[in-house]
Amino acid sequence: MLTVNEIFYSIQGESTRAGQPCVFVRLTACDLRCTWCDTPYAFTEGRKQSVDEVVEAVDRHGCSLVEITGGEPLLQDEVYDLMDRLLAGGRTVMLETGGHRPTSRVPAAVLKIVDIKCPGSGEAAKNDWSNLDRLAPHDEIKFVVQDRADYEFARDVIARHDLASRAAAVLMSPVHGVLDPKTLSEWMLADRLPARLQLQLHKYIWSPTTRGV
Repeated sequence: MLTVNEIFYSIQGESTRAGQPCVFVRLTACDLRCTWCDTPYAFTEGRKQSVDEVVEAVDRHGCSLVEITGGEPLLQDEVYDLMDRLLAGGRTVMLETGGHRPTSRVPAAVLKIVDIKCPGSGEAAKNDWSNLDRLAPHDEIKFVVQDRADYEFARDVIARHDLASRAAAVLMSPVHGVLDPKTLSEWMLADRLPARLQLQLHKYIWSPTTRGV
């Protein structure tokens, strides 16, 4: 059984798929406590559902793009069966993971969005750097940037690991309401950073505290 926080149909707010309709499967529980976390309700809230029940719920929305997120979805062992089932149904499956759990069991066809935690998150010491060796050409790397120190950390990681050539995209996401996107844009342009500015579209379409969007 999986512990599911919510399943909903909305506009994809992040990644290179931003703007596309998507079904989100948010799983319960996370073993990180990032200072800027915007889904703390997913730490504990949820109900038990079988993989069959989750797939049926996804089917009802009639959408081919599905994202599995959390919380931290890789904490639940049955998530791998869920990914296999969704792929077998012909869907494009995305996985949003915090980057501190090994991605070695994630099916190759899944589009992984792998966070690299910056110092401002309070969780940078937990990055699993071996996940960078498991990147597929369709995967994406995400940095959530709170301040200049986070930006410089991300810039150095991008250069040191040559991330621009190892992933489909490197995403720089300012903490909503904390770092002005204009400021982050100026830093990126000044450094000619091989990365993409990412805004959380759902927080501009709806209130930043709205659930299920």
